[in-house]
Amino acid sequence: MTTSLPLSIDQARELDRNNPLAGFRKRFYLPNEKIYMDGNSLGLLSVDAEQSLLRVLDEWKNLGIDGWLQGERPWFWFAEEIGAMAATLVGARPEEVVLTGTTTVNIHALVSSFYEPNGRRTKILADELNFPSDLYALQGQLRLRGFDPDHHLVLAISTSDGLLEEQDIIDLMTADIALVFLPSVLYRSGQLLDMQRLTAAARERNIPIGFDCSHSVGAVPHYFNDWGVDFALWCSYKYLNGGPGCAAFLYTNQKHFAKDPLLAGWFGCDKNKQFDMLNTFVPANNAGRWQISSPGILGTSPIEGAMKIMLEAGIENIRRQSLRLTDYLIALIREKILGKFAGFRFATPLQAGRRGGHIAVEHPEAMRICQALKVRGIIPDLRPPSIIRFAPVALYNTFEEVFCLVEALAEIMESREYEEFTSQRKAIS
Repeated sequence: MTTSLPLSIDQARELDRNNPLAGFRKRFYLPNEKIYMDGNSLGLLSVDAEQSLLRVLDEWKNLGIDGWLQGERPWFWFAEEIGAMAATLVGARPEEVVLTGTTTVNIHALVSSFYEPNGRRTKILADELNFPSDLYALQGQLRLRGFDPDHHLVLAISTSDGLLEEQDIIDLMTADIALVFLPSVLYRSGQLLDMQRLTAAARERNIPIGFDCSHSVGAVPHYFNDWGVDFALWCSYKYLNGGPGCAAFLYTNQKHFAKDPLLAGWFGCDKNKQFDMLNTFVPANNAGRWQISSPGILGTSPIEGAMKIMLEAGIENIRRQSLRLTDYLIALIREKILGKFAGFRFATPLQAGRRGGHIAVEHPEAMRICQALKVRGIIPDLRPPSIIRFAPVALYNTFEEVFCLVEALAEIMESREYEEFTSQRKAIS
């Protein structure tokens, strides 16, 4: 990001004029008179996603059950076809990705197959900063195999600044580890782990490795096949803009297509055998074998239109623009916040290659600051007790919005207006 202008509203507008992705903004429904910086929690609705949903509603209305085979995108193959679209974003073959389940359900489905305790190898390696639901699932999988999570779930410990060091994780890949499961991006700090390095280390030790990529897919390019990742999963409602409750994705490297899905269900059947209604499960010869139930077509239909936008924009272009926006946000916070107002620090690594799509700052009054921002029409994201996350999304946020965000934050701190608000957390923060 280069410009001769100082950090100003004029500079922000110049940067917006030179944004190659600027045309995508008008294809999203933007909250009225608000600056939305929460796309890492829930992405916004696009016109394209809305049209996909309305088309499926129309197919249901006019075709009834025939929509399974006669729709514009027949529902029977919908999960596989959308998975093939998503494969482009993660460096996978079309048959290695499927739209199915939810993030935690997919953890259970995949870990039940890839966690194969044998002899000394009985432990799962994860990290203490992972999203709690991931850890709940891993604990449950250990209990199902008769192991105590207190002794068989090994957690990499964070550094004093709340980050993870890849070497610390690698050092824990010992002879008793049967599976490694990690996040691609830490949900609080936004730290991007070196998946290629971690995967290479696991492969050297013959340990299968999987990733929860919910906070990276749609913001960061992935190269699963080149890296040799065994399996991965991610949600679709953050940077992919699939909508609240939209189904998740899972990836399995084709070398694992012979693995048995232990949580088998009829939509994991070979499509040519599914309606033979056999009592013996005949799994599909692709990632679809880990499907369990019929896809929720209405709930997942928006992701088709949302994926079209992603592919049209191109994930490499999205990453470049995301880094420009977050670089600008970092520069503004450094100039207008740090050193002027006590208590602030960056929780996110500042190097471009070590961060995902959001910037996290830490402050003891984070909860009240977020409330003050919302009153001003700015939507941040709080992670109690002290993390504020800002996610300027490449497809619909602007440099001017980033500038206005930091200006508002400075005014809130200068006037101490955050003190007018309670520190009581709401049900959803």
